Amino acid sequence: MTTNVLILCTHNSARSVLAEGMLNHLAAKLGKDVRAFSAGSNPSGRINPAALEVLARAGIDVSEFRSKSWNEFAAPTAPSIRVVITVCDSAAAEVCPYWPGSPVKVHWGYPDPSKAPEADRVSAFELTRQAMGYRMLQLLSLPLASMSNDDLQKALLAISRT
Repeated sequence: MTTNVLILCTHNSARSVLAEGMLNHLAAKLGKDVRAFSAGSNPSGRINPAALEVLARAGIDVSEFRSKSWNEFAAPTAPSIRVVITVCDSAAAEVCPYWPGSPVKVHWGYPDPSKAPEADRVSAFELTRQAMGYRMLQLLSLPLASMSNDDLQKALLAISRT
């Protein structure tokens, strides 16, 4: 059974998109039955071009990315979400909608690369992509299908400290 992971950030334009792209890319590469989605509480309606640039440079198809609301994943027709990861502090502080199935929730904070000086912005996005990739590899090394929600919560919190 596929483990669905929802990655949240306020605008769904940078960090959450980087995390979605990295998790799906690495899961496919490693043959893991994991599917990532991203969304925002207040989606901007556009993906930051620097996010798309660094994902494309990493060999990830960016043609299907779009900025979307987290409400899509609270709908009855949405995929069943096992894990919800917030990647920006403002999204972590917001009251999330009810997620059917009571998924495991964790915060993995990253600084906003779009706030880097323009001359350093693409580098900031690349460093954020790499940092997220490291944590996604750790997530993918877990025996997700056999873990209880309590054990998964503990493991994801341990990853957040790396």
